[in-house]
Amino acid sequence: MLTPTVRTALADELARAEQDRVAVGPLVDRYPDIDVVDAYEIQLLNIQRRVRSGAEVVGHKVGLSSKAMQQMMGVDEPDYGHLLADMAVFEDVPVETSRFLLPRVEVEVGFVLGADLPGEDCTEADVLAATVAYAPSIELIDSRITDWQIGLCDTISDNASSAGYVLGRARVAPTDIDITAIDAVLTRNGEVVADGCSDAVLGDPVIAVAWLARKVASFGVRLKAGDIVLPGSCTRAIDARPGDVFHAEFSGLGSVRLSFA
Repeated sequence: MLTPTVRTALADELARAEQDRVAVGPLVDRYPDIDVVDAYEIQLLNIQRRVRSGAEVVGHKVGLSSKAMQQMMGVDEPDYGHLLADMAVFEDVPVETSRFLLPRVEVEVGFVLGADLPGEDCTEADVLAATVAYAPSIELIDSRITDWQIGLCDTISDNASSAGYVLGRARVAPTDIDITAIDAVLTRNGEVVADGCSDAVLGDPVIAVAWLARKVASFGVRLKAGDIVLPGSCTRAIDARPGDVFHAEFSGLGSVRLSFA
């Protein structure tokens, strides 16, 4: 475990890396004693810094929500990061690729909460009762760690590698669709580059959101009405390059578009 002074120094380092778009070396290589608690505290230091500067937390994202990714990282549960209002990107506004280091996109079924979720005792039934709608979404991920050479504590410290998100226009009530059977196809410049199904997320994305509600409660955080939750990707992550146009189509859930200048 790291001292508070070292945690603060690493939070500062990651904040500068994001601002200056100059990656830093893996934290886990330089600080082998870092653990998951350290990593979440480092993440929270930077989120709190941004909130003090006027940013607003509007939701959370779940990462490492597929068994394949967990096995790759050597873990047995997902991780999470924060979504801030100023991280929103838009279907009709090309993203400036130069804002990021090595951006990638992931396809997700977004949850829009209509009521607060319980904390430590949150169940899948609670999630379904509180969710007002599902929405097609793309998460823009990036790593402030050199060349995506990340370990678990690297990505957690770095806000679970989150950098932006966009929701499509469609909204579908949970009672109107099977959340475990939504097929997704991602194209880049008209060519199919990834496809998958929503059950890639722990077998059921609702499980990921319930896990998230319980996990963040241990850090004094709650998921609230109006929050957006991204439960994890239906597909593998795809590199984003200048000029790329991505389009994700979801069966029964509409589509979402994201382009890069």
